[in-house]
Amino acid sequence: MDVVINVQKSSHRDTMVPENSLDVMTLLNMPDHLRKTAIVICRTGRATAEEIAEQTNRARAVESSYLNQLVTMGYIKKMRKGRKTCFYLDRGKVESYG
Repeated sequence: MDVVINVQKSSHRDTMVPENSLDVMTLLNMPDHLRKTAIVICRTGRATAEEIAEQTNRARAVESSYLNQLVTMGYIKKMRKGRKTCFYLDRGKVESYG
């Protein structure tokens, strides 16, 4: 939770929070399995399902499913480069992954 709070503090206070943002209250209202994945994305900013699975100690396929659920819910975005799919928080612009 500290990571999410620090991200929010470092963001511009004048900007409106998007409806589907990963703020503290949103994370607290999420099911535990999605919250764990969302916190890792908040910490890393962007990663593949495999990289997140290494941090959560869950199978890559499980993390891929959870990440796609978060994408469908509008909390994170994904982009594909070659055979890799990168999941990320939309913080304005995204650097190329590779």
